[in-house]
Amino acid sequence: MAAARPNGNPRLVELIRTEIEQHGPITFARFMELALYHPEHGYYWTALRAGRGGDFLTAPETHPIFGWTLARQLDELWCLLDNPDPFTLREYGPGAGTLAVTLLEGLARTGSPLLDTLRYQPVERSPVALDEFSRRLAAAGFQHLLEEPASTVPITGAVLANEFLDALPVHRVACRNGQLLELYVGWEGGGFVEVSGPPSTPALAAYLAEAGICLHEGQVTEINLEIEPWVAEIAHALGRGYVLVFDYGYPTAERYDPGRFPHGTLKTYRGHTAGEDPFTAVGEQDITAHVDFTALERAARRHGLAVLGLATQAEFLANAGIGELLVELQSRPETTLESYLAARAAATRLIDPGGMGRFRVMVLGKGVPSVPLPRGLRPQRLLGVPSVRLRSGPSHRERGEPSSGSGLPLP
Repeated sequence: MAAARPNGNPRLVELIRTEIEQHGPITFARFMELALYHPEHGYYWTALRAGRGGDFLTAPETHPIFGWTLARQLDELWCLLDNPDPFTLREYGPGAGTLAVTLLEGLARTGSPLLDTLRYQPVERSPVALDEFSRRLAAAGFQHLLEEPASTVPITGAVLANEFLDALPVHRVACRNGQLLELYVGWEGGGFVEVSGPPSTPALAAYLAEAGICLHEGQVTEINLEIEPWVAEIAHALGRGYVLVFDYGYPTAERYDPGRFPHGTLKTYRGHTAGEDPFTAVGEQDITAHVDFTALERAARRHGLAVLGLATQAEFLANAGIGELLVELQSRPETTLESYLAARAAATRLIDPGGMGRFRVMVLGKGVPSVPLPRGLRPQRLLGVPSVRLRSGPSHRERGEPSSGSGLPLP
């Protein structure tokens, strides 16, 4: 990448530039950590980022039906564990709480007794997001369910990570003249530049070797070394229960296919527009990379978690009952034609195999029954949604649809 005078948060740019000038080029993982998570100037520290008024749209922001569907799956997981009390739900990267609120509302809509035993533990690094999370749960009447995560007490329940792993810092590597090189971040000519050099850690070559990946000449890609410690953390925290990971990515063979991703999968998102230059708008744009789900599976097995299955989001939501929810929605007295059509449009988008439906869902378990599998992994007959006449009335849909974003179609 050529040098370009970066725009963005000037204090953050100066901080990163100073570190490079004092210590030399930094790994891209370090650059990404500072750009996204610096405790004063980082992208996620300075503002709320998800939603129609932010930079990207994730599945929960599309429509509450996503959270309502997960509520059904969560209720079943509670039953599969023999209705433990308490049942703890620990969510990583919950942001402003859109998924938490809609999930809890989904349990309330069905009168699930799980609400009487549920404890909700948000694991969120951004104080801005965490404050909004608490405010929104309080406004929805669920503040009493909040609980501080404790590292010393194993939980019984579930761990949820929706579009969390894709934003963990990644190393960038390339194959040049048959050698594995790491792509560092330097400063030159008034801007950030890409600087190649020997790998910063032997773990990068070990990752590729374990996965059986042989990079082609000129291929550039990303390696996420943070997945392993995250899996170790949740395996330690989970005494008994399930782990649900929703994210965009692929198994190793597809994720590192040189024909499909010759330059890697790194993307930036700002104003619902995708980009490919992480050195502009530093601290003011999201940076992500696709998840290697085979690596997640290997890490899970190493740390004592059972891999129960991998499905597309389309398959998982259909199996978990999103079609049934649409049918039931028609019989609710408060449902208007506009609100029903909004829900149906959102559901279609969530299971569209060319868009959000292509996301992956991996389910892990610890101390859980081998059968039955969670419903989201069990093929169901997809219910048709009949076209019926409903009352018209005011619509509460947000105006405008984003052109692209963190939760939008994969390339």
